[in-house]
Amino acid sequence: MNKTIAGYHLLMILSAVDFRVGAKEDEVIRSYLVHEFPFRVNLDREMAIISNLKPDEWEKHFHKAMDDFYDDATEAERNSLLDFALQLTKADNVITKEENYYLNLLFENWKPEEA
Repeated sequence: MNKTIAGYHLLMILSAVDFRVGAKEDEVIRSYLVHEFPFRVNLDREMAIISNLKPDEWEKHFHKAMDDFYDDATEAERNSLLDFALQLTKADNVITKEENYYLNLLFENWKPEEA
């Protein structure tokens, strides 16, 4: 996966782990798409990949997308995705245990520099 597609997969899984995707979460993902997609991408194909994952496969796929994104991204791009991930988890004013777990995976693996 290229970094933009990997970021999309990360955000989509993060939005799904609590089994509720609200309008505000959808807005954050749409904002990511507008911000990050400089070219036309077949999101139907990407959504099919994500939708066909069973919940017990999410974490493995999340790790793969996380590694793919990290390999292609600059520190600024990683920090930008982390910001989108934070916005996404806060969008419905509730951060579930599952969302927190996946968000922590990003922070623990990428270890962003503190400003």
